[in-house]
Amino acid sequence: MSSDQQQTPRQPWVVGVSGASGTPYAASVIRALLAAGETVDLVVSRAARLTILDETGISFRDAHWRADLAEWLGTEELDGVRYWAAGDFAAGPSSGSYPAKGMLVVPATTGAVAGIALGLSKDLLQRAASVTLKERRPLVLCLRETPLNGVTLKHLVELDAQGAVVLPAAPGFYAGGSTARELVDFVAGRVLDAVGVTHTLYRRWAGELGDGGKVA
Repeated sequence: MSSDQQQTPRQPWVVGVSGASGTPYAASVIRALLAAGETVDLVVSRAARLTILDETGISFRDAHWRADLAEWLGTEELDGVRYWAAGDFAAGPSSGSYPAKGMLVVPATTGAVAGIALGLSKDLLQRAASVTLKERRPLVLCLRETPLNGVTLKHLVELDAQGAVVLPAAPGFYAGGSTARELVDFVAGRVLDAVGVTHTLYRRWAGELGDGGKVA
């Protein structure tokens, strides 16, 4: 390791995975962050473990998180990832002095949205999000729920007022996506756009009608 690498402090993006359907969005975001040379601090809620199991057949376990994450993401290149258990309130991201760049909650349940908006901090995911807000760092909430009731809408307005980016998991078809993976990557790309991370997950609008149907 060079002296420059030794002197550069690790400054990760915190990725929180809550229990909403849509774990492929989280996997795409994590893969793209690592591909961009970013580091990731991962928090998976207890409910999200059930969703990951249901949607992928993969058990996500604290004691075997590296092997389980490698299977989920389809890669062994996980040197940039640090995992924190959802019940660990002594974890790095629970403190404002921890040098995180910001946080991405992908997908975000309405319950997580409510807990973050109200400052409940019932688990590490909510606590880390509250810390992100109070430290004025970027916070993106990729909501995967429909329809929305009035209470959730009020919570989202409150979070927007606090500086969070509310980003519904709504794929755009103008980019030419025709497969489930392409539509998932579009949403993941928009999450990364919101925090300025470079990626090549989808075709950008070029101001020409019909461009989405062109082969890259």
